Amino acid sequence: MSTQSNFSGAIALGASRSQLTALLALFGLILGVFAALVTPREEEPQIDVTMANVFIPFAGASAKDVGSLVTTPMEQVLAEIGDVEHIFSISRPGMAVLTVQFEVGIPRTEALVRLYNAVHSNNDWRPANLGIGPVLVKPKSIDDVPVVSLTLWTEKPSPGALELTQIAHALETELKRIPGTRDIDTIGVVQPTVRVLLSPEKLSAHGIAIAELRSALQINSAVSHAGNLVNHDQSIPVQAGTFFSRPEELGDLIVGLHDGRPVYLSAVASIEFGAPENSQYVRYARSSDQLIAPAVTVEISKKAGENAVDIAEQIIQRTELLKGVLIPSDVNVSVTRNYGETANDKANKLIQKLVFASLSVVVLVALTMGIREAIVVGAAVVLTLAITLFASWAYGFTLNRVSLFALIFSIGILVDDAIVIVENIHRHLSLGGKKLIDVIPIAVSEVGGPTILATFTVIAALLPMAFVSGLMGPYMSPIPINASMGMFISLVVAFTFTPWLTNKLLIDHGQDKNEAHSDESATQDASPNASKPDKLTSATHSFFDRLMRPFLGDKKRRNRYGLIGFLVLLIVLACSLAVFKLVVLKMLPFDNKSEFQIVVDLPEGSSLERTNAVLSELSTYLLSVDEVTDLQAYAGTASPIGFNGLVRQYYLRQAPNLGDIQVNLLDKHERDRTSHEIARSVRPDLVAIAERHHAVIKVVEPPPGPPVFAPLVAEVYGPEYAGQIELAKKLRKQFANTDDVVDVDDSIDQSVDQSVEQGPNDYLNQNVSRYIVHVDRERAAHLGIGQQQFTDALTVALSGEDIAYLHTGHAKYPIPIQLDFAPANKAKIEDLLQIEVRNQSGVLIPLSSFTHIELSPWQQTIYHKDLLPVVYVTGDVAGDLDSPLYGMFDLVSQLGDSVKQYFIQQPDTPFAYSIKWDGEWQITYETFRDMGAAYAVGLLLIYMLVVSQFHSYMVPLVIMAPIPLTLIGIMPGHALLGAQFTATSMIGMIALAGILVRNSILLVDFINQSIASGMVLEEAIVKSASVRAKPIVLTAIAAMLGAFFILDDPIFNGLAVSLIFGILVSTVLTLLVIPLLYYALLRRKGLKLDLA
Repeated sequence: MSTQSNFSGAIALGASRSQLTALLALFGLILGVFAALVTPREEEPQIDVTMANVFIPFAGASAKDVGSLVTTPMEQVLAEIGDVEHIFSISRPGMAVLTVQFEVGIPRTEALVRLYNAVHSNNDWRPANLGIGPVLVKPKSIDDVPVVSLTLWTEKPSPGALELTQIAHALETELKRIPGTRDIDTIGVVQPTVRVLLSPEKLSAHGIAIAELRSALQINSAVSHAGNLVNHDQSIPVQAGTFFSRPEELGDLIVGLHDGRPVYLSAVASIEFGAPENSQYVRYARSSDQLIAPAVTVEISKKAGENAVDIAEQIIQRTELLKGVLIPSDVNVSVTRNYGETANDKANKLIQKLVFASLSVVVLVALTMGIREAIVVGAAVVLTLAITLFASWAYGFTLNRVSLFALIFSIGILVDDAIVIVENIHRHLSLGGKKLIDVIPIAVSEVGGPTILATFTVIAALLPMAFVSGLMGPYMSPIPINASMGMFISLVVAFTFTPWLTNKLLIDHGQDKNEAHSDESATQDASPNASKPDKLTSATHSFFDRLMRPFLGDKKRRNRYGLIGFLVLLIVLACSLAVFKLVVLKMLPFDNKSEFQIVVDLPEGSSLERTNAVLSELSTYLLSVDEVTDLQAYAGTASPIGFNGLVRQYYLRQAPNLGDIQVNLLDKHERDRTSHEIARSVRPDLVAIAERHHAVIKVVEPPPGPPVFAPLVAEVYGPEYAGQIELAKKLRKQFANTDDVVDVDDSIDQSVDQSVEQGPNDYLNQNVSRYIVHVDRERAAHLGIGQQQFTDALTVALSGEDIAYLHTGHAKYPIPIQLDFAPANKAKIEDLLQIEVRNQSGVLIPLSSFTHIELSPWQQTIYHKDLLPVVYVTGDVAGDLDSPLYGMFDLVSQLGDSVKQYFIQQPDTPFAYSIKWDGEWQITYETFRDMGAAYAVGLLLIYMLVVSQFHSYMVPLVIMAPIPLTLIGIMPGHALLGAQFTATSMIGMIALAGILVRNSILLVDFINQSIASGMVLEEAIVKSASVRAKPIVLTAIAAMLGAFFILDDPIFNGLAVSLIFGILVSTVLTLLVIPLLYYALLRRKGLKLDLA
């Protein structure tokens, strides 16, 4: 230890005398201020997870054909890409949707280059004439999550959704000029359309077929640059034809001849300019007056690395300026999402806690050592935090809740070095006899070696956590990295700036102490102030002497064994609290947010109007909840996604039977209940409403950490998809019958006819699953008609077709000219089959002449995960335990051996029916597995560090002995406060390993120094506890004070509980156990220790 001690003492002496120390400290403060100004602020860490959707159309193909001809071959292509974590796929009639999820941390550009290369280098994977459409790749990442959402709505009947859309599009252009904005989209848009509504009766009366209308519109929309006319040394460009620019031009278009007379388009169709048929509804609802109004939502995301706070403020300021300019006075703009504001509020609150935590440590030092010493420690803390903040910015971290919590949590650890140094200088000054400049190197040398070692043991405990894999690793990485950087910086500050400032502030104080000590030696009458430390030291020594004497000596060995046995029993009892569910295990507890979401699924085949009606009824109930301020209902489309929606792919929810409601709450300071309590309370009533409409709802709260597909997920695998569906149906019933399991759903399509009672099973029944209109090819051939004519005509009648576009010169989005039928003309299938097509002889033939109708069941969507067919059963847990793990364990025990169950990975082959458990269980297992491994690596590193210092294999075991004692405080602490044991609790437990080893090192090092100076072993044992008790208790209280300020945070509550109760119990026990264990080790016969 002497080399390190001499080194640290020399560093301290040199820094104390150097003029550069103050300048370097000032430079460090400036760096910290710079970092505070330029570091982007965000609410949560931005996890670099790249996903991409691959869309492959296959018009007319069944789900099975799509799966076998498109999905499976493309999955095999995508599986060749490196660093892919999962490949998901959905095969539905006419479309394959594949999702590639890359491993966390793979750079977005690199991942997408690999994906595009794999897809486009295999463009020849299927025959060109098979009918498979072009492959479309749409990447998604955390940067696609909007930071601000603006909902435009009006209380008046006009303007409607069409006018709101036009205002929103104008707003998009203005907001895009704000630097740092990325994607700006509008949800609920109603694009202006020229609708050419055909009348089947008029078409028949005038002898016009749909194909002739299509051809007439396309031919008359042909425009080209014909070339240049050269004349008189001039080159004049010539344009051939003009586009349609006004709807009125269409009415005079000749589309055919009848009885030798021209037939105008206006004669066979009505031409309307305005909104098309509704494909989605967006509604804004306000609780204050129960208003429900049509709306559109503008969502704005930001570029990577930009400050969410600044961008959000600029967006809102720009919107305010545009009111009365682009935004009419009768149109309201509500900010329905502002992640910049929430990030700023969270950052400001945490910075405030950081200041209070720092001040509390300074006050602690002032009360125990003096005001000047407190100023030294406070200055060291401020400087350490400033440089750490700069290092965090340089590393690439943003100011978010996790990085700021890392600094708050670190406060108690960062001050340890300064406290130990200042306390030892203070102690040596109180002894008197030396000048301050002479005391500094001696005092620093005395604790320099153990301080260096202790600092690196804390780093060794924390740093392995930075290598936790999966989504949780990057989410929590600011804690180990920031804390480790802070520890190293605090060590440098403690050996340089702290001695320098001590020399400046305590020099007069030191002289007073020396003079008092000289007077005391001469007169034997010390002043009262000088006697206080002696009284405290005597009382402490007396206390530990009485405490330890019963365990010292050869005859007291039984007492020592009894103490060890008692502590082991306490550890076992503490661990049993988790077994008896007195301490609940959970990944992360829910945060108290100001929003949650209701996801609504109606049976497949439900109309958009029915979905909107269900959302309206749910909205009416939600508006009656006291804490709800407003909500936005989205039918047929998805609400602005969050990180949760990104992972769950809510942006793909584009269908008439799908909807969701975004619920906004009062600020958490204005309500008594947490968002989680509100979400739990509204679920039963929402479920009752949904069940009346045969709908399934899920109450989705913003996850406190990395999101999952669902909290409780069972993946059903097997050799036959029909068998998997049957097993999934049985499993869903078990989910529903299990206590506390809610929001039960599955991936099995349920059509309207399966969700309501049916009448006569004929093709005119409105509750059918699917019509298949078959073409009698032989009869069609005799009539001179091809199947292509039939499919084109029926497609135009049912879906409409954009034939051409208006060119107005000012529209941001193209205005389609759409051929369509009026809703009344396409309500019944028998009416549609009266549409006529022209055969090769020029005769009009009704479709019913060569077709017949088949009533077919709804085609089941086929899901794959990692190349295996899968059926999902999902749920959540909302009970007293409020942890999906216990719901899963309950279901696992119910299933028993009836089906093979997998917990870690999916089955290698699908040859037998099996269940793989996923959801929160998977991420919990991976996180605690990796954190457990990090804990083990940390302990190994600590052991190696201590071995290198003490040159013994046994001494490190003694020094690390208090680590298990932390459980005696941690588990009962969680039970006492009703806190769940979470991932943050585990972080606190890992950090405690380094903190406690620091205390042990100080004790063992002092014992070694005392024995080396000739002190009797028993006296050295007692004196080590009495002398080192003060710095150990001070650093323990400092760490507890830092943790106290994060005790009220829902997510980091577990970290605070672990630190407070773990330090409280283990520090007290360390002062007793470590000296006694080391005493027992030294008493062992024949054991030689290097005490140098």
